[in-house]
Amino acid sequence: MSGRKEEQGLTDLTLLGNQQTQYPSDYAPEVLEAVDSLHSGRDYFVKFNCPEFTSLCPITGQPDFATMYISYIPDEKIVESKSLKLYLFSFRNHGDFHEDCVNIIMNDLIDLLNPRYIEVWGKFTPRGGISIDPWCNYGRPETKYEKMAEHRLMNHDLYPEKVDNR
Repeated sequence: MSGRKEEQGLTDLTLLGNQQTQYPSDYAPEVLEAVDSLHSGRDYFVKFNCPEFTSLCPITGQPDFATMYISYIPDEKIVESKSLKLYLFSFRNHGDFHEDCVNIIMNDLIDLLNPRYIEVWGKFTPRGGISIDPWCNYGRPETKYEKMAEHRLMNHDLYPEKVDNR
């Protein structure tokens, strides 16, 4: 294959290559864009590491910082990375608990992509002497991915990290 063609989802993109990109100032799931997966006949993981995620505590308004890890097995669609960057940026002024942020991100990506499998892990920096690292996942119901999600959930984080790797 020599490269993606315009008719393979590129004409629908509005953000990639746009020099007048507007950065959302509040939670904006509508900025997410997807393109066709050219490899829907096989399983493969796509992983995003987003080390500059920020949101706000809904009570104090204090900023929370995290590395957000998003991994998924696509089906027919993949997320366009610039739109994902802008989407994650839109949490900067969004007040929610860490656990809510990872579940909101996962739900929005499920709505956009209908992936076979997805997991989102937020590794938040400590505040008040404690860190919170919520992890959630989803496997398409009644498929092997549902069983995969259950297995990964039951075996998640069996080997806790060292404190010095943040």
